[in-house]
Amino acid sequence: MAQYQRVKNGLTPEIYEMLREKVALQHYDQEDVVQALKHTLFSIVIKEDCVPVGIGRVIGDGRIAFFIKDVVVEPSKQHCGIGRMVMEELMCYIKENGCPNAYVGLMALTGKEGFYEKFGFHIRPYKEQGSGMTQLVNQTL
Repeated sequence: MAQYQRVKNGLTPEIYEMLREKVALQHYDQEDVVQALKHTLFSIVIKEDCVPVGIGRVIGDGRIAFFIKDVVVEPSKQHCGIGRMVMEELMCYIKENGCPNAYVGLMALTGKEGFYEKFGFHIRPYKEQGSGMTQLVNQTL
């Protein structure tokens, strides 16, 4: 069985770019990644034999509003429990630092909603909560 190491706040621009590229997510210029990661409240890197195989981070105000971002698992390591480890660490941080009734949001990739439901997230709209909405600004082709 594989041995995984959890590295809290170990996310670097290089790890971020490498794993996002492996799953074909949006590419950003390195200087933009560097600036974005400076504003991360908490990050987790899961390593196997010193090689990053999973990442995730939390952004927000640190008390009331949190947003889970960049949950990425190396394609060859998906369905091995790494995503669960990432989410456990992110949710632990949020529960320890959030105030009562803190808001936690995320945007799931198509087909991944069921994974996040296991951690108590709801697909919107539901009950009294409307649809989530997004917008890309300064969009390039």
